Amino acid sequence: MEADDEAVVRSCIRVVQDWPKAGVSFQDLSGVMADARAFRIVVDALARRVDGLGVDSVIGIEARGFPYGAALAHHLGAGFITMRKPGKLPGLVHAREYELEYGSATLELHQDVVGPGHRVVIVDDVLATGGTAGAAVDLVALCGAQMVALLVVMDLPFLGGRSVLEARGTVVHALLAPAPG
Repeated sequence: MEADDEAVVRSCIRVVQDWPKAGVSFQDLSGVMADARAFRIVVDALARRVDGLGVDSVIGIEARGFPYGAALAHHLGAGFITMRKPGKLPGLVHAREYELEYGSATLELHQDVVGPGHRVVIVDDVLATGGTAGAAVDLVALCGAQMVALLVVMDLPFLGGRSVLEARGTVVHALLAPAPG
């Protein structure tokens, strides 16, 4: 991402201290989606990471992965799939519980939404410990689809998620890390 574009995007990110619990500095990217220019910059930059790689579908992780993923799918001419919290998807689902830096959660994916030969990217806003993303990658594998990459707007490298995922063979592309200080 060009320095001017990065500055536009960073100007839309706010850090919320001690949320959702004490000691956590939450990187709130809601402002990026609310600003048309910043949102376009991010979607275009994500698309450049996987353009020409034959992506069939983009999977967005609930909830902040939805707007980024849907816009990216449109940009790539690919389908869009939601990966949801428990009880939100009708029919047969694969489920995976995982640990967060401040608790645990579960993700679900329809069992028949992707399969062998299907090339997918997973999109979320922030990569922290890798728990959520790791569960998402596991669900795609359970369906037999091929992971092209995990795309995130921001990586929090001090939490180690990227190294955990890359050690498992997942290609990870992040546009930003938190600003120093």
